[in-house]
Amino acid sequence: MADDGDGRLRTEGSSDGGLGNGGGGDPPAGAAAVLGGEMLLNVGLLALALLAAYRLYLRWGTRSGPGGEARQSQAAALPRMKRRDFSLEQLREFDGAHNPRILLAVNGKVFDVTKGSKFYGPEGPYGIFAGRDASRGLATFCLDKDALRDEYDDLSDLNAVQMESVREWEMQFKEKYDYVGRLLKPGEEPSEYTDEEDTKDHTKQE
Repeated sequence: MADDGDGRLRTEGSSDGGLGNGGGGDPPAGAAAVLGGEMLLNVGLLALALLAAYRLYLRWGTRSGPGGEARQSQAAALPRMKRRDFSLEQLREFDGAHNPRILLAVNGKVFDVTKGSKFYGPEGPYGIFAGRDASRGLATFCLDKDALRDEYDDLSDLNAVQMESVREWEMQFKEKYDYVGRLLKPGEEPSEYTDEEDTKDHTKQE
């Protein structure tokens, strides 16, 4: 079977470009149109997938300009943060823009995600969560401002599946990043951590 140069298939030994029916005649026009349409659709989908992957690579994979490199170097030089608790207002100071250190909260726990600055920094895909409580956004897979609350968010309106997702995210952050302290509820007093407790907890994480 070979291509006759016009995009049609012919059987070997056939000079009329046909496919069958006793060796003569073209396939029905409708069948050829469907086949051609499917091929164009597949090629188009592949091209779109490649374009999307390339754009993501350009946006995040090659983002290593002077500003980004300087922030990453500065972040790498930061000492480990001592254990402490945070109010929402205090947490917002650590957004990677006003402060090189980046913190975020998940399910009432505050984590230092500075070493993941290319994800959580100002230009990262999850930068919206820097210095904020990311629980609702992670539970609902929402990466815009609708997932953020200016007041303390008790997550009481989330369903069981979403709360389970929050707990899973919390466990992932515990495994990968340093746990710093608690996110305080309104009126709640911060705990006082001793150097011994701080060192013990950091040793456990390592």
